[in-house]
Amino acid sequence: MTRALQRAGRLLFGTLLVYALLVATHKGEFWPFSIYPMFSQAGNPFSRAVVRDVSNDATPVEWDTTALSSLPGQPFALRPNGVDNIDLANFVSKTETWTPKRVEGLRSLFKPHLPDHKLLVMRVNGRMVEGDSVVVEFVPYVYMHADSTALHPNLRRPTMATTATHP
Repeated sequence: MTRALQRAGRLLFGTLLVYALLVATHKGEFWPFSIYPMFSQAGNPFSRAVVRDVSNDATPVEWDTTALSSLPGQPFALRPNGVDNIDLANFVSKTETWTPKRVEGLRSLFKPHLPDHKLLVMRVNGRMVEGDSVVVEFVPYVYMHADSTALHPNLRRPTMATTATHP
């Protein structure tokens, strides 16, 4: 009986040692868990994008951060309209300086729909607060329609020096 316990103990120790080494060399993530964001990124702040069709709204666009219950317009479905939601979320969340080229890139995602729709692209920011509560905020970023584009007043744009050195 003691021989079986010793063998089981060595096997358990070896398994835990291999697991610890794998986790230590992969910054706390080990394969079965790293591919699932619910395990590898749980509790971290997140950013996504939402598009609203504000074609029927008579009021001008307001640039204030809002909650889900106060969103303007109607939802604009991305996938049925040929826009990949992950690409859009990355585009919105990772753009630091909104150059004319970046704005045109965003417009190109929605080009077939702009003659018929006025669209408001919003960044959705979420974070955990006080234990189990999640706060989600909707920030209007870009308002587009057929002939113009308006950016949120606080978004960073290139300066004259930046544009002169990097066309």
